[in-house]
Amino acid sequence: MHALACSGSAGVSDHRRCISAADGGRRSDPSERRRGSLLRLDRELGKRDYRSALAIAKRLRGAAGGLAGFGSAKQVPKRVWLPDDLKLNGMDLSYLGPLVDSILDSIQSCLDFARTEDRVSGSGRQSVVLEEGNDQSLGEEDIFMCTQHEAGHFLVAYLLGVLPKEYKVLKRGNSSQDQFAGGTVKFVGFEFLREVPVLDTLNESIGSRESSYRVNKRCISSKTLNNFSCVILGGLVAELLSFGYSEGLHSDVDKLDRVMRWSGLTESAVKSHVKWASLNTAFILHHHHETRLQLAKAMRSGKSIGSSINVIENSLHQT
Repeated sequence: MHALACSGSAGVSDHRRCISAADGGRRSDPSERRRGSLLRLDRELGKRDYRSALAIAKRLRGAAGGLAGFGSAKQVPKRVWLPDDLKLNGMDLSYLGPLVDSILDSIQSCLDFARTEDRVSGSGRQSVVLEEGNDQSLGEEDIFMCTQHEAGHFLVAYLLGVLPKEYKVLKRGNSSQDQFAGGTVKFVGFEFLREVPVLDTLNESIGSRESSYRVNKRCISSKTLNNFSCVILGGLVAELLSFGYSEGLHSDVDKLDRVMRWSGLTESAVKSHVKWASLNTAFILHHHHETRLQLAKAMRSGKSIGSSINVIENSLHQT
């Protein structure tokens, strides 16, 4: 351990050199540099200057003392997904088979329920969106599940190079009214969602569900669609990993279904894409289980986006 000593008779210039040397030592610490950069990122997010915030994140990606994890996710190759494909390129993913089956079952259950509601009540898909501030009595397990769910979205996005811009998690509101605020994470680069109509509008414009996969094609890159699909499934997968089951009826599945139909893919292409996204998301979150748990704790305590990212980076360095 080296000590930095300054003689009392050194004079003002020597004293300044001592301070400069000490500051330089702190700046040379990669973790200190990263924290400083993430403070700037938080300031840009606070001003809603998302372009500048994303520029900071991209500039730090892979840099010394930067963001080693941003966009670093190892992914499953995009290809037609079949059971035999769980063993590819010398990588055995068969251990993820049961988890992927559970993901696909959960997605199908949500869609089946929504379609039943459409036929019975005629109220449209909006009936399956979980409303914020509901009057049910929610306990600690509900809050924990919500936090794990939102951490799943956040972590998958970050590792794929999609920057979270704000979040909130389930928490007790006014205790006298026993109300709760729901959870959500929003991201830079998913602004196309504003163009995706609600299901009723889609049904009115295309006539029938069966024909919907051949219309309403929009300009969205395959990379953006891939990232979005995995990020939107991150919450459901996190629940399955944490609890072995999912609450179901997620608005996430509704949103995924609408984007798939809006994108103009054929029905067979949609099925193949969703299977791949399910496997890829399961692969990412299974590999980063401990990081997700640490991130969820940070989000539960209300840390900023930058501080939450720092938690991810510290965890990745430990593994």
